[in-house]
Amino acid sequence: MKTSPTRRSFAYLVEQGYRPAIVERWNPFARRRQDLYGILDIIAVRKGETLGVQTTTAANISARIRKVQDSSALADLRAANWRIHVHGWSKRKKSGRWEVRVEDIS
Repeated sequence: MKTSPTRRSFAYLVEQGYRPAIVERWNPFARRRQDLYGILDIIAVRKGETLGVQTTTAANISARIRKVQDSSALADLRAANWRIHVHGWSKRKKSGRWEVRVEDIS
């Protein structure tokens, strides 16, 4: 089974010492996934810090950055001192290993 970018980011955040929770949900009426505040797939906490993450493939990272920056919720999250990251996942051709590009939108 193919691992989603959300699951990859979840594991990455655990490695970084966070306690993550997936907050993206399936809406059966709309038949689509819905992000928390329209922009977050994961919330992660660790001592003194709250991090919101939008995760995607590396090819879509620019679109997700724009989505986060255009959100009316971003100002409120910044005012609450949340850090906001966009994770873009790609697979290295030579090694076959997955790599994350982290963009801080805080």
